[in-house]
Amino acid sequence: MKEEVKRWMEKSKSDLKHAKSSLKNKDFDWAQVASQQAAEKALKAVCLNKGIGLIKVHDLTILGRKLNAPNDVLENCGLLNPFYTASRYPDVEEETDEESEETAAKDAIKAAGKVIKWCKGQIKI
Repeated sequence: MKEEVKRWMEKSKSDLKHAKSSLKNKDFDWAQVASQQAAEKALKAVCLNKGIGLIKVHDLTILGRKLNAPNDVLENCGLLNPFYTASRYPDVEEETDEESEETAAKDAIKAAGKVIKWCKGQIKI
């Protein structure tokens, strides 16, 4: 495996670890952002591994389509996409209660895990 691909995957795993830690600390926004970032970095690792190059976009669905990802992976990408902006910018985020935020964080972590698992299979880690 190319060293650059390995570095992107390591960052992806680290971000997912931070997402899980943030969930435990009830820092749900950060769990969501870290989940999105984990999936994004894994998808970019696959792009690099396949010789597509680094695509500088944050839209996970675009990255997934570029990689011909299956529908279930694309659905998880679609679930994660809003977390890139909604959790980072207070003027974009909707008002929700703590229970909804916790559920969203758990869903984000689960979705990121599925995307990363598919990416690992593409790279043969």
